[in-house]
Amino acid sequence: MSVLTIFGLAAVAVSLVCYFLQARSRWWVLGFALSCILGAVYGFLANWYWFSLFEGIWAVRGFIRLYQQSRAD
Repeated sequence: MSVLTIFGLAAVAVSLVCYFLQARSRWWVLGFALSCILGAVYGFLANWYWFSLFEGIWAVRGFIRLYQQSRAD
């Protein structure tokens, strides 16, 4: 396994964990958004541009959800 593959696997694993724990805290939502950015970086470095696009969209969605939660408090 290359370092790039391990990086991508870690980014996607963290994003899945954060996705399932988002209801517990805003920190998990932030973790989800940041890990999606890392996933997009991985996709870009691996020349998987469609993956990068979708991870970027999920990151934007995560930041929107974080903003909505902060406005609700």
